[in-house]
Parts: sequence; C-alpha cells; structure tokens
Amino acid sequence: MSSPRLKVPWANRLKTPPRTEADKPLISAHPLWRSLQQRASKMPALRELFDRKSESGVQRFEQMSVRTDGLLLDYSKQHIDQAALTELLQLAQLCAVEQKRDAMFLGRPVNVTEQRPALHTALRAPAQAAIQVQGENVVPAVQSVLQRMADLCTQIHSEQWQGFRARAIRHVVNIGIGGSDLGPRMAVQALQPYAQSALQFHFVSNVDGWHLADVLRQVEADQTLFIIASKTFTTQETMMNAHSARAWMLAQGCPEAELHKHFVAASTNVTAAQVFGIAAENVFPFWDWVGGRYSLWSAIGLSLMLSIGPENFRQFLAGAHAMDRHFGSAPLERNLPVLFALMGIWNTNFLARHAQSIAPYDQRLAGFPAYLQQLEMESNGKRVSIEGRTLDYATCPVLFGEPGTNGQHAYFQLLHQGPQVIPVDFIAVAQDDSGVNGHHPTLMANCLAQSQAFAFGKTIEEVLAEMPPERAALAPHRTFTGNRPSNTLVLDKLDPAGLGALIALYEHKVFVQAAIWDINPFDQWGVELGKTLAAELGQQFSGAGDESYSHTHDASTVGLFKHLQALRK
Repeated sequence: MSSPRLKVPWANRLKTPPRTEADKPLISAHPLWRSLQQRASKMPALRELFDRKSESGVQRFEQMSVRTDGLLLDYSKQHIDQAALTELLQLAQLCAVEQKRDAMFLGRPVNVTEQRPALHTALRAPAQAAIQVQGENVVPAVQSVLQRMADLCTQIHSEQWQGFRARAIRHVVNIGIGGSDLGPRMAVQALQPYAQSALQFHFVSNVDGWHLADVLRQVEADQTLFIIASKTFTTQETMMNAHSARAWMLAQGCPEAELHKHFVAASTNVTAAQVFGIAAENVFPFWDWVGGRYSLWSAIGLSLMLSIGPENFRQFLAGAHAMDRHFGSAPLERNLPVLFALMGIWNTNFLARHAQSIAPYDQRLAGFPAYLQQLEMESNGKRVSIEGRTLDYATCPVLFGEPGTNGQHAYFQLLHQGPQVIPVDFIAVAQDDSGVNGHHPTLMANCLAQSQAFAFGKTIEEVLAEMPPERAALAPHRTFTGNRPSNTLVLDKLDPAGLGALIALYEHKVFVQAAIWDINPFDQWGVELGKTLAAELGQQFSGAGDESYSHTHDASTVGLFKHLQALRK
C-alpha cells in the first residue's frame, strides 16, 4: 500500500470543539456532487449505452470490468457512462479515500467515536508483517492466537480432546449473535466441501429458548463442545444462552469440575470468561480494535477452523490479505473495492435506489445475504457525519437476498416489473465441485439471463411482434422496462481463499462508501437504546422490577406489557 500523503485531521475531530455549519459543508454541497446529479438525470438507457454500433458500446465490458486473482467484477450493466464514472472517481479523491484507507491500514484511530483503530486487516496479515498499535507490533500476538486455535483443532480432530465420559467430540455449538454468529455460520456452510472431520456444527443466536432447545435435542452432552463467542462477554442474548447451556451440561451429568472439557470462549474479555468457569487456556482472545462484524478472521472464526482445518483457515486469511494488497495499491480506476463502492454511491445518491438485492448463484452462499445485512447496514446505517452533523443525503440501502434461483421464483417479479428499481449483485462461481452433472450450466445460464433481462428488458414493440393481434391487450403486462442495474461478481472457485477475498471485497466497499459519506463505519450506537430498554423491561417481566415502569414507558408499551403478562400467567 502507498504511504499516507496527508495527515488525517478528520481522525482527531472529536478532540476539538465542534465546527460551525460554515466550517465544513457536507459533500452534497460541492459542485462535483451537483454535476453528478445532473448527469444522472440525463443518463441514456442501458440499451443505448450498449449500442454495438458505437465504439464505446463494443468496448463497454472491457472498460467496465476489473479482475484480481480469482475474482472478476463486471459493472458494465450499471446505469452509468464513462463521464459519470470519471466524476465519481474524482469524488473519491475529493473525499480522501486513499488517505483514509492508508490510515486504516497503518492502525490510526479511524473509529473516531471510540478512538480506536479498525485493524481487522492485521488479523490476516502474514507473520512477518509489522503493524503498530500504540507503539506495539500486534502481528506476533495475532499469530500466537492462531497457533493456539490450530493446537485446539489438532486435539479435537485427533480425538485427544475428550468429554467427561472420555468420548470424542462430535458436535460443536457456537453460541453468539451478530458478527459472532453470522460470519462463522455463513463461512462454515460456504466451505463445507473443505470440512476435514466428522464434526457437526450448530449455531445458536436467538434469545428465544426454542433456538437453544432445538440444538440441544440434536447433540449428546458428553460429545459436545460449546464455543461462547462474545467480544465483551456481556452480550445479553449470548450470555443467557451460555448459562442455559452450562446448566444443561450439569443436568446431563457433567461434573462441574469437568465443564472445562466442554466450554471454550472467543472474547476480548478474558477475565469475564474465566469467571464464567472457562479455563484460562481455553479462552482465545482478540482485541478491541476488532469490530464484531469484522471479527470472523479472529478467534471468532474458531468454529470455521475446526471445520476446515488450520491450513485451509490460513488460506482463507490469505485470500482476504490478497484483496487487502489490491485495495491498498491499485489505482482508483482499476481498484475493485473502490469501483464496487462507487456503483453503490451512484445508485443510492444519484439514482435514488434505496434497496439492494444480493443474489448468490451458489447454494453454499445461502447465508451470505444475511451476513452482508449486518456488515453493510450496521456499518453504514448512519444519519450523522463524523462530526455529528445531520446528513442531507442517503447512506446505506436496505439489503436483502436469497440464492438466485430461489429468488427468481419469489421476489424477482418485483425486481423485473415493480415501479421501484432495485439494483442487484449477482454472484457466480465458475468451477463446479458439486459432483452432480448437468446442473451447473443451467445455474450459470439463469444467472446471466437474469442480469441481461434486468438491464435491457423487453419493449412493447418487441412483445407485440411476438404475439398474435388478438392477444395485444396482454402486451403491457409482458413488457419489461429494463434499466435495472446490476453488478456481476465471478469467483473462479468457492474455496477458502476465494471466500476470503469475496468477504474482504465487501468490507472494503463499506469502508470506501463511508469515507465518501463522511460517516464512521466502525461503531454501532444504534443498537444500544433497544438493549437498555429491553434490560429494564426484562426485569419487569421477571417480576424483579417495581411498578415505576408505568411512568417510564409510553402507553402502548405499558398496554402491551400488561396484555402479555396476563396471557403468560
């Protein structure tokens, strides 16, 4: 990566008095922003942009696709031309994307509201790297934890680690929520063909008792290892499930002195994990500069390492690191995360597209849309700038998705013919390793056909030319307007390195968009208010609170509380 060319005063804004409205206009006030708005209002249709009679149309795929090792992004079906793309790249420069990127890689406190670095990239750096946080190279500590995780895997896989009745571990239950659940759950499913053991994996996140109960019915206590995955080891849902799992183990006959054979933890709060009863050597730490939704690369990925083995896990880290290197060094006009992010900026802020569909054409990526919902919406779902100023432009769109062919028979109708235009990310995997002949060509044909249909649609003239005159009244119903933008991402192979690169691509996309929107993608204050209110109401539901709740909550909440309490009794 290049060295910083600027100091980063934006990282110290919270240490200085708030600026006035006149000090720093929002980026939306800049002439470049207004120029992009004008270009969006006059953008030709995608059919015209792809007109093969014009030189630009013939070259459009070559001009609007970029490849790194193992991954290609085709953004030529975005509703954009080269002039607008040029101005978007200028916008990225104006917003100091390169300088902010360099500051993140170097361990500067880019999480300004919490005065922390955001160094998930250090978790996948090679062992010989040197990355400083407060004067200390953090890489040796990262490598030490990775080695401890690998040692645990060896013990589990070789059956040296045994439960309280001297039986080998056969079930791994990951108890976490948010980034401590969505990432491991998604990755274990995506890389199941690389599983190296007979272990069965289960994930518990919901505080609803049925989630834990359903899993416990599938496992045998003396063959089960619980991973308590919690950054703070105080998360209400995780700790309630953890304590219930502990009580279940005791009820199943596990002596308290042997619980250490069935519980390990991934947490920054090593002391709290030990208080819970987990042996110190079974606590795998990470650091406060690792955000929850960026933590899959850390000890939070222990379930993934147990599934695919240490060497494949290191390949997973290496794939992400390769994307880090590309993001840190490629020029903006050939930088895959930057271009990917700019397409989102264009759709959200200049074409007013406020939703985004994720369509992976690989069943193993079924959990990827849910993973991205947290990564993007928790990171960039912000309404104020880094300085606390209210924004007058949209930030993160609403994400949703399903495996592509399932989506085609569900919500794609709205994407094709609904009045609102919703961009799509198509994700295809070129190499088929399913072992089932004949399916993959059909899968890929569907992926390409959908993006083509979204882009170009079908005019009423084309529809009328295909039907007899007596059926002409149906023509409006069978017309597709087109101009529905999409990206197509093609992975050479869905292997550990490929998945690592894909996730890192989306992480860096989020960062670039946050840099342009002037927001902090590494905090999540929006989840705190609900937690506080839930804790207060929880006491009332359990009977531990007093009657003052009727004075501290609104009439609707009080009425619902009383109704639920009456039914529960």
